[in-house]
Amino acid sequence: MSTPYPFTAIVGQDDLRLALLLNAVSPAVGGVLVRGEKGTAKSTAVRALSVLIPEVSVVVGCRFSCDPGAPDPACPDGPHEGGGGAARPARMVELPVGASEDRLVGALDIERALAEGVKAFEPGLLADAHRGVLYVDEVNLLHDHLVDLLLDAAAMGASYVEREGVSVRHASRFLLVGTMNPEEGELRPQLLDRFGLTVEVAASREPDLRVEVVRRRLAYDDDPAAFAARWAEEENGLRARIVAARALLPEVRLGDAALRQIAATCAAFEVDGMRADIVMARTATTLAAWAGRTVVLAEDVRQAALLALPHRRRRNPFDAPGLDEEKLDDTLEEFGGGDGGDGEGDRDDSPDDEPDDDPEPDGPGDGPGDGGPPPQDGPPDAPRDSSARPEPAESDEAGPPPAPGGGERSAERSAEPFRTKVLSVPGLGGGAAGRRSRARTDHGRTTGARRPRGTLTKLHLAATVHAAAPHQRARGRSGQGLVVRRDDLRQATREGREGNLVLFVVDASGSMAARRRMSAVKGAVLSLLLDAYQRRDKVGLITFRGREATVALPPTSSVDAAAVRLETLPTGGRTPLSAGLMKAHDVLRVERMRDPARRPLLVVVTDGRATGGPDAVALGGRAARLHAAEGTASVVVDCESGPVRLGLAAALAGDLGGTAVTLDELRAESVAGLVRDVQGAYRDAGSRGSRGRAA
Repeated sequence: MSTPYPFTAIVGQDDLRLALLLNAVSPAVGGVLVRGEKGTAKSTAVRALSVLIPEVSVVVGCRFSCDPGAPDPACPDGPHEGGGGAARPARMVELPVGASEDRLVGALDIERALAEGVKAFEPGLLADAHRGVLYVDEVNLLHDHLVDLLLDAAAMGASYVEREGVSVRHASRFLLVGTMNPEEGELRPQLLDRFGLTVEVAASREPDLRVEVVRRRLAYDDDPAAFAARWAEEENGLRARIVAARALLPEVRLGDAALRQIAATCAAFEVDGMRADIVMARTATTLAAWAGRTVVLAEDVRQAALLALPHRRRRNPFDAPGLDEEKLDDTLEEFGGGDGGDGEGDRDDSPDDEPDDDPEPDGPGDGPGDGGPPPQDGPPDAPRDSSARPEPAESDEAGPPPAPGGGERSAERSAEPFRTKVLSVPGLGGGAAGRRSRARTDHGRTTGARRPRGTLTKLHLAATVHAAAPHQRARGRSGQGLVVRRDDLRQATREGREGNLVLFVVDASGSMAARRRMSAVKGAVLSLLLDAYQRRDKVGLITFRGREATVALPPTSSVDAAAVRLETLPTGGRTPLSAGLMKAHDVLRVERMRDPARRPLLVVVTDGRATGGPDAVALGGRAARLHAAEGTASVVVDCESGPVRLGLAAALAGDLGGTAVTLDELRAESVAGLVRDVQGAYRDAGSRGSRGRAA
């Protein structure tokens, strides 16, 4: 077994270490979501923490890790009679991104059910993680229904399995830790709220700290055992402090003054529901125990707010997590009236209880037990993606002078977003789980059964029994067991929804900038991006203006990044429509090779004009028919305005084999089923494509 990196040797990341330690003391806090850029020791810190958690005593032979001192009366392996147990280290269970629902919660033991005719439950990862750590790396890439299941178990302390004739309930209390890189996509707000605490991590910009990180990592890689031995004393001290805080926790008193501060803070930041109040109360109580106190003080409430509220104050998916600390301090002062306790005997405990001394003063600074806020390397809300900076405006000096209104213009702010109608890809797909188009999925409603192609992944039990039943006499069956051959097995077919690749091709030319139309266009695209966020799509953004088309954002799961690029989009110049469509064709070709199962939806936002050469219109039509020939589902958002309309966007939609909709019709309350006839449009696309359209 490899030697994990010592927790106390991690440089900086004070918030991360504190949040993990608080959950180690009290898993009831609700877990930690760690958000941050790659290479910031997220996974290293989680794996290092598992070594610090004290050993647990379990009933020998119990698959659900029951405590011999207080066994679960509903344990499927019970009832457990009184007796001794065996001590073992707390487990750290990792949930892979591609795990199935059966692997997570457990399922009917199919082998015993068919061979012995008995119902037997095969435990999943939630049972393995009981009284330990459940770690989900890249939790934002995990299927939403799995996230729901594990968060429900974390909140209730138990897992309930009702499926395939099996009804099982078993204890499942664990420290839940999820890590994610926001550049790869966000969690839905409902799921964000289910994590007790969240921390943002970033690499320090201080050269001395970065030097210390590299020095320690190289020393660890050279000799892990020797490096761990150097930190053994600090590790043992931290482990003992966790045990002491656990013992003290039941004695900590949350006074009315502190509780009032908690309620006032949650109200001031307009968080939804009451979960934030409960999490803050548990966190403040645990902070007091960690500091060795039995009374919750105002400093505990403040630190609890900094850990529990930033991810809950997001009013829409594109809001950056963060908290206005000045507003927080004003609220605490207004409703504090002192130290947050009852004032009896608190003063001797209230000074900052210093943690174990840092063995290397030039390392992390304050130890992981420090309850105060860490120093900030920059504004918490500042975007970390360098792409958020506006790119230099493209010039068109080599070409003819632009038409009136078509010169370079600075980026305009987008109009207010609105709820859009659902754009979907026709037919039945089989891509990644999502919420947009119909698809064959591993979960969802069962629609039938078929013979498995390759490995059996989801057994249709009734269909399998039905296929095997007629052959029992011929196979010489005796006893209860059903004689089943491989040819009898049936795969369950299920239908759900998939996420698609929504590729936006946005006209940023001078004609779009006329009459300040671009603000409304950006508002419409932002609305579609919000819809893509909610439906778990990948998105890409291509813009065309001047003489060329640019991939402003390659296909990604980070819809936030697309919104940032959209806001900084300048306008002006000619309209190279064909260049935009051909660039989209190139992007889709590459994406089909990378992810063949994910079906694309092309959304072209333009007024349909094409300039930049004598054959601009004809070239645009040919590029559009290329997409139609490959069966790419498409929608043209017609941005033409004014009393005289040329209908060019509708003609473009015809060449694409898709449908056209105006900006007004895009609103959910204005149109029903935007793409309901896309399939019918494809049937006509072949005849249109063969005849062509005169340029």
